[in-house]
Amino acid sequence: MLWLTSIDAKASTLPAVWLIPTSERPANLMERARLRRSVAGLVLDHQLGQPAATIEIGHDERGRPLLARPAGQGLHLSLATRAGIVAVGLAERPIGVDVERVEQGTEPPLAVLHPTERDILLALPAAERPLAFAQLWSAKEAYVKALGTGFAHAPERFCVRFLAEGFFTVEDAGVRSIGLGAARLMKNGDQEDLAAAIVVVA
Repeated sequence: MLWLTSIDAKASTLPAVWLIPTSERPANLMERARLRRSVAGLVLDHQLGQPAATIEIGHDERGRPLLARPAGQGLHLSLATRAGIVAVGLAERPIGVDVERVEQGTEPPLAVLHPTERDILLALPAAERPLAFAQLWSAKEAYVKALGTGFAHAPERFCVRFLAEGFFTVEDAGVRSIGLGAARLMKNGDQEDLAAAIVVVA
């Protein structure tokens, strides 16, 4: 899984996620959607070698973004926007990406986590929980995006387990798919801490 930070970068292999900083701060959902599509169009321009004007991003019946034009690429797409970062994920299998702000100084809402995740966070010092929660939540949101369900698939029903070197798996008894992912920490232009995650499902 590749992490790229330049809109001009071309992925040598997939899956890949581009984390693109922007000075724009969308005021509503419509502006966020426009920004995501605009940045994704530029990323795909370089990745596919086609002008952005010929690229069209649509949505499937579940609301997941898809590459409507050019058709027949066999690629899956996922988009996210948070705190001045636009994430664009591209893979040959269903993919989800997410970015979350680390809300330092706040107690995370542990009730929305799987019991195993909750126990792990409760065992941490209180000051470390916001970072751990942001990492977990970005992984969980990326997973349900890859499934195409959103949080209609309740977050407490599946468990994210972090492995070495920023990788994780998703254990979900209710879904046959296997979720594999990668996570990283970063800062935006305002130097806020952010947690990003990418998940592909098989």
